[in-house]
Amino acid sequence: MNPTLIDVQRPSAHVARVFLNRPEVRNAFNAHSITELTQVFSQLSQDASLRVIVLGGHGKAFCAGADLGWMRSMAGFDWEQNRADAQQLADMLWAIYRCPVPVVGRIHADCYAGGVGLAAVCDVLVAADNVNFCLSEARLGLLPGTISPYVIRAMGEQAARRYFVTAERFSAAQAHAMGFVHELCAADGLDAKVDEIVATLVANGPMATRACKLLVQDVAGLAVSPELRAETARRIADIRASDEGREGVQSFLNKRKPGWLEA
Repeated sequence: MNPTLIDVQRPSAHVARVFLNRPEVRNAFNAHSITELTQVFSQLSQDASLRVIVLGGHGKAFCAGADLGWMRSMAGFDWEQNRADAQQLADMLWAIYRCPVPVVGRIHADCYAGGVGLAAVCDVLVAADNVNFCLSEARLGLLPGTISPYVIRAMGEQAARRYFVTAERFSAAQAHAMGFVHELCAADGLDAKVDEIVATLVANGPMATRACKLLVQDVAGLAVSPELRAETARRIADIRASDEGREGVQSFLNKRKPGWLEA
């Protein structure tokens, strides 16, 4: 893995920090960084000891979207080449979204276009109050295609109706008001807030937390049908009967720390 593109740190056995590391181009995507980010999350998804991933960026921006050099290289692409190229980005976003480990987004600076999609696939989003967001694709005669399923889920249809078509900038405060950003804080308090959320996630049952993440993804938007009621009952029965579920309940009843904390 080329450390100049993606910086992966492991401050502890349970925590990984994945940072975009192309500050000279404001962490803009190119084919190489997309491939490496996909590989990083595919690898981290296999780590059973991991309980949380922090996703951030080095330099003056979180992510400015597509790299200009990459865009120039695509200028002569035919339809099939464009589709294959877009599929790479779609696969990267899916790898992060479906990573079983909760992902905390650390948005320290501006977040544009594909960067908004990257933020949208995070499970918890923390942003500095001076950050600007922008879905700028329409200004270039394009559309936010591959990021749209995640962005619409994260900010809501009504907000997406505006910002997709206007390509206006919106502030971190506006992003927080629409529910896109979960936690808003001063820039100098960003890491403290991220660390607080990381500590909360590490303290939870590791398998339960993963199951909770998957539950939201699988249930959101579904009608409350007999099949869904049966499926959710099955899932809670599975986890109640698991070793972790039994340990969690017993530790609570006996007023002691659960085994995953003692370990």
